[in-house]
Amino acid sequence: MEKSRPLWDNPLQFVFACISYAVGLGNVWRFPYLCQMYGGGGFLIPYLIMLIAEGMPLLYLELAVGQRMRQGSIGAWKIISPYLCGVGMFLVSIFIFQHARNMGVASVVVSFFLSMYYNVINAWAFWYLFHSFQDPLPWATCPLNSNRTGYEEECEKTSSTQYFWYRQTLNISPSLEASGSVQWEQALCLTLAWLVVYLCILRGTASTGKVVYVTASLPYCVLIIYLIRGLTLHGAVNGLIYMFTPKLEQLLNPKTWISAATQIFFSLGLGFGSLIAFASYNEPSNNCQRHAIIVSLINSTTSIFASIVTFSIYGFKATFNYESCISKVILLLLNAFDLEEGSLTADNLNEMKDYLMVTYPQEYAQLVPQIKNCSLEAELDTLYSVLYFFMLLMLGIGSMLGNTAAILTPLTDSRDPCFIHAGVVCFVNCVIGLIFTMEAGNYWFDIFNDYAATLSLLLIVLVETIAVCYIYGIRRFEKDLYTMIGRKPNWYWKIMWAFVSPLLIISLFIFYLTDYILTGTLQYQAWDATQGQLVTKDYPGYALAVIGLLVAASTMCIPLGALELYDEKLSPWASSSSSTTSASATASSTASSSNL
Repeated sequence: MEKSRPLWDNPLQFVFACISYAVGLGNVWRFPYLCQMYGGGGFLIPYLIMLIAEGMPLLYLELAVGQRMRQGSIGAWKIISPYLCGVGMFLVSIFIFQHARNMGVASVVVSFFLSMYYNVINAWAFWYLFHSFQDPLPWATCPLNSNRTGYEEECEKTSSTQYFWYRQTLNISPSLEASGSVQWEQALCLTLAWLVVYLCILRGTASTGKVVYVTASLPYCVLIIYLIRGLTLHGAVNGLIYMFTPKLEQLLNPKTWISAATQIFFSLGLGFGSLIAFASYNEPSNNCQRHAIIVSLINSTTSIFASIVTFSIYGFKATFNYESCISKVILLLLNAFDLEEGSLTADNLNEMKDYLMVTYPQEYAQLVPQIKNCSLEAELDTLYSVLYFFMLLMLGIGSMLGNTAAILTPLTDSRDPCFIHAGVVCFVNCVIGLIFTMEAGNYWFDIFNDYAATLSLLLIVLVETIAVCYIYGIRRFEKDLYTMIGRKPNWYWKIMWAFVSPLLIISLFIFYLTDYILTGTLQYQAWDATQGQLVTKDYPGYALAVIGLLVAASTMCIPLGALELYDEKLSPWASSSSSTTSASATASSTASSSNL
């Protein structure tokens, strides 16, 4: 007899869970960065187009699959087709290894990889949160050197915020080869981050459903507070003008459109299995179409809202840095040429520099290395600082709840729910995550962040879309939706699912492969303490091997899973197992069809 499946207390709880998972660091950090990189307000044009053509349809598809099949990502895709049992293989953790043949889902592997390194961000958020209770803040000024005769040399060559990040937080090594030792402070913060996640998922939807109310709503409260504060700061308007002034020439740049599509793709968390897992706990009659639209719009609106907050603060900091630069140049010129106080101002600085260069060419030439080129636009282009620590922590934990749900739901589909499952998953992830707390840990973090969930996710979602439209059948899926929500999807959804979204994903896939091929040797940014800046280095051979394994670990599971099932059907000694698998699949399909 099939065990009863736990349900969300109400549809609002499900929406909060999706928002808590989907709205994350990408909305607060990555989206403002992309706006700055690709044309300010002009970036909103391709972003909104990709939301309509890619984001909403694929989110709707995943929610509908999870809700209809009433399974996590593993069971859902096996019902659609037994050959999709390998939409990745979860060959991790000893307590499920013996069942790995029947539990192949690439999205679970990707979620596992993501969980390993993503919670390190929460550890950093804890670290900064703990240090934010000091006055002055430890990253506000450079520390004194050992002789207390001046500031630390490394800090003087960079900035106080970068010094605190690279030296006091990460204690980063000069290269990936110099692995160094585990930083115990970061290891403790990582342990705390995993303990919090474990407590939140301990009782499944019973505990997660309560936590998401906080993790989904609190960041908005903090954003509103920061918005009010940010708009009152001197120079905030400069940041907003910079953000909303469109650079339409960027629309001709293919990378602008690729970045917009990628941002939509990853900010909604498509392909990880988390959305399918969340939707599987819905009532069968839940209106998943309405919720897909709501979650998509809230996610994108949050990105724009967070950008307004971010750019208002960027505007203040950039204006402050710009005015400080101007003051230093004015003071330098006043002292060097014995000019009268007040004769040099920010308004006439450029004219006076030209006059002094012509009148005193030799003296001015000697000062040129000390005269900084002050530019407000340059400050806005390069400024980056760590903000909103508590809010980021809530966003990070909310995303982690979705990631761990994608791993645990397939386990609890085939076994009785048990806190041991959650404990083992968290413990294994925490132990492996200690790699990221080493002196070279940030370089490994970048490897996982760049390669663990990029190409593999694109392939997974492409296979998902093709499976629903062309294997399961779009007409059959259409009838399923009619059974659930009382109406069939209109032409927009069907065209997006069948043609537009797959073509976009294929284009992204080709772009990434082409970019990697043209780039040649993969490189990374290493911290050079002697220069106080990042320098480019080539990845060593073993790092390239790890990158290859990360990409192959999930993408290869799709064809391997299908080949394994095909081999089982051909093997005479496996006929019994094959029959069982076929019978199970047939029963699931019959049950699904009988409800139409």
